[in-house]
Amino acid sequence: MLGLDLFYGLLAGFLLYAGWRNLRERRHAHAAFWALVAALFGTGNIVLAASAAGDPLPAQLAGAAVIALALLAPRMRREHLAEAPEAQRRSSAERLGHRLFGPALLIPLITVLVVLFGEKVGWGGYRLFGAGSITLVGLSLASVLAAFAAIRVTGERPVMAVAEGRRLLDTMGWAALLPLVLATLGGVFGASGVGEAVASLVSSVIPTDSRLACIVAYGLGMVVFTVIMGNAFAAFPVMTAGIGLPLLIQRHGADPAILGALGMLTGYCGTLLTPMAANFNLVPAALLELDDPNAVIRAQVPTALPLMLANLALMYWLAFTF
Repeated sequence: MLGLDLFYGLLAGFLLYAGWRNLRERRHAHAAFWALVAALFGTGNIVLAASAAGDPLPAQLAGAAVIALALLAPRMRREHLAEAPEAQRRSSAERLGHRLFGPALLIPLITVLVVLFGEKVGWGGYRLFGAGSITLVGLSLASVLAAFAAIRVTGERPVMAVAEGRRLLDTMGWAALLPLVLATLGGVFGASGVGEAVASLVSSVIPTDSRLACIVAYGLGMVVFTVIMGNAFAAFPVMTAGIGLPLLIQRHGADPAILGALGMLTGYCGTLLTPMAANFNLVPAALLELDDPNAVIRAQVPTALPLMLANLALMYWLAFTF
């Protein structure tokens, strides 16, 4: 069966390779950083099993590793890594043309197919896809298959997929972990009662009997919290626990699926507006060597604001219609 354990193992192996390459190049902070991340991905089940058995030591060691990552991150410097000459890259791009988009488009396509039909695939009482989020399993499988497709399209050696992946990883640096860390931060905020504090604050400011006021508070709250924390996944549990669930779903009867989907999309408008989403907004500016580090954000503002207004209108219309 294909489960998350297999793909976490593959990811840990890739991160160890990145650490080894950095060690050979005497980039010791990078090497230690990726080796620690590899250890965290590779030992997750061990930590969970030990915690369930009442042994706190593995979880404490994992916590110490996370603190070490925070200490190592400021020492990671973005440096130019060797790549093919520009003339060779231009020639390759002209030769391959739009075929280059094929492997990238396979990722969402295969992920959607696995989510829709994956749980039905099996034989002899066994399922092809094992335990774990079917969406994450589908995304992981799609990424691996897309890598093989890219090798086939470009005609490169398989080792180039790992080497170029490592180059991109080191170009992004610690920012590559931001989505994971910020999503975890949202869970921490939700568990610590921030959602209840938000609900109390909002209830004292807006007329909670008004659907429109609650929709606006929820949507704008998603945008503002996303701007602050850099990720809509971090904002979602806080705003849904504070406004979405008690005020819109329970009091006004909003459809949870529609509200959640449009709420997340509204939060993404905040992602377009914040330097806190460094891997989306600051890293591309660095990769493109733009003079203005906020140039990507400036280009996205005309999209983010109208999309936010459209989402608020759709939320008000659809969440109470179906």
